[in-house]
Amino acid sequence: MKLIPIERRSNLSREEFIENYLKPKKPVIFTDLVKDWPALDKWTFDWLRENHGHIEVPLYDNHVHDAKNYYKAAKTMPFGDYLSLIEQGPTDLRIFLFDIFKKVPELANDIRFPTIMDGFLKSYKFMFFGGQNSEVNLHYDMDCSHVFLTQFQTRKQIVLFPQEESVNLYHHPFTVQSHVHPLKPDFKRFPAFEKAVGYEATFGHGETAFIPSLWWHYIKYVDGGFSLALRANDSIFTTVRGGWNLVRHTFVDKGMAKMWGPQWKEWKENKAQEKANQSLQEA
Repeated sequence: MKLIPIERRSNLSREEFIENYLKPKKPVIFTDLVKDWPALDKWTFDWLRENHGHIEVPLYDNHVHDAKNYYKAAKTMPFGDYLSLIEQGPTDLRIFLFDIFKKVPELANDIRFPTIMDGFLKSYKFMFFGGQNSEVNLHYDMDCSHVFLTQFQTRKQIVLFPQEESVNLYHHPFTVQSHVHPLKPDFKRFPAFEKAVGYEATFGHGETAFIPSLWWHYIKYVDGGFSLALRANDSIFTTVRGGWNLVRHTFVDKGMAKMWGPQWKEWKENKAQEKANQSLQEA
């Protein structure tokens, strides 16, 4: 398995971004894409806690993909208490796909949609929070949008793989999930992963990672912190594929998980192994 450092760029023009990164679907770290956002200086742990700490937020733990707890919140907690928790050190409780702007609409005044490309989905602004060493399992986003992930206050590590590596990542059928751990690979269990080639970077406050549509990503919170994801779509084909992903997740994957429980998870794992073994034999 090989990881290539993701390029870091400053003062990247719209034309150069579209030609060199968007069209070829190549990741990049912007060092200054959001330099004019009021949120950069304003959104500190203390400020969010003092002004919006009363909001009740859903928290998810490491069992979110288990058949019994599939995508169910483990608990809820006042936002301020949770911010204090992730400042203190490691915890397996995370917040993801959190649309804080529905609860606090005025926060939208603190960000600006970039002009680096067209097609930003202005109704889909999601925040993610996690404690030190929290991990987001390897997956690609269900809606297939391009993602611009901006980090606040602390650091985050990201590992990316193009869609072409799906077989080597042991992609679970009917899902957007992989159970391979890019930083702690088990080559005995996942031998095809040795063939995979991906990209890696650690980025910090005010920096933005561009994750191209359909790219697999694993994320680790180097420190407890939070980020904001903006999404953009420049193709009707990815919109259609995103719709299909939603259908198969809602009606096939969740339905079978409810009916079969652990047996459904085992079937998906076996199918992923079969495809990867076939790829190894054909190599």
